[in-house]
Amino acid sequence: MIFHRVLAHPDPLFPETPTAEEFEQQMRWVRSWFQVLPLREAVERLYAGTLPARALSISFDDGYADNEAIAAPILRRLGLTATFFVSTGFLDGGCMWNDRVIEAVRNSAAPDVDLRSIGLEQWPLRDDTQRRQAILGILAGIKRLEPDRRHTVVGDIVEATGGAQAPSPMMQPAQVRNLRSLGMDVGAHTVSHPILARLDPGAARSEIAGSKADLERILGEPVPLFAYPNGVPDQDYAAEHAAIVRECGFVAAVSTAWGSATRRSDPFQLPRFTPWDRTSLRYGVRMLHNLTRTESIAS
Repeated sequence: MIFHRVLAHPDPLFPETPTAEEFEQQMRWVRSWFQVLPLREAVERLYAGTLPARALSISFDDGYADNEAIAAPILRRLGLTATFFVSTGFLDGGCMWNDRVIEAVRNSAAPDVDLRSIGLEQWPLRDDTQRRQAILGILAGIKRLEPDRRHTVVGDIVEATGGAQAPSPMMQPAQVRNLRSLGMDVGAHTVSHPILARLDPGAARSEIAGSKADLERILGEPVPLFAYPNGVPDQDYAAEHAAIVRECGFVAAVSTAWGSATRRSDPFQLPRFTPWDRTSLRYGVRMLHNLTRTESIAS
């Protein structure tokens, strides 16, 4: 399973993001249906042929502070564990580009935002529905730009929406260490969360190896797991990046391709999925549908 955030209160712009109460309910369902294993153990047992029936692992991407403050205590209380994949360049007060856009649009006092001068559209911002549509349109429009170009465009968007101050939603290094003390695992997720397919091989290797080195320095122990930013195979990363991950000393890596892993799956391109329904029945049906998918990437 893959998550990003668990919130203290509902977010009207992103109602699909679970609150603490919703996440705890979902994890109670998961605990009753599956045997939850740490991802590293699950990978080892998958290829050893000793994986138990209904095995499942939980993961979080990016490194948001609410992962440590809200999600991890819930998991610990329920006797569950997860792997938290951290983009190390945003630790200690950083802000990812997408959050910069989200908060700029959320806090804009203008009735609309006109971004046609930078190749996007004009969006009305008169209510939460319109703001959400604007955010989703903007993020889709700039997600796969070259990193330097995207940085410039994000600055233009912030200025056009009124120049809201950047938030600081990411973890501090001490919170990363506390995840381990809570019984959670930590994995690497690059330094600056780029689309690896948009980088030259040297830059991609630096992002992958750098995040591993950063986390090993923070934790004082090996970091064996990696998650590809965005993670769509052949779109956000390619086979050459899986090879770099292997060469950097990781033992497994996860994508965002839907499906369930089998012994035929490439250990450096394991699938992940998360349902988003609000009822036990619909949540379970979506999990079952994912379990039967066969798009898992084979080695």
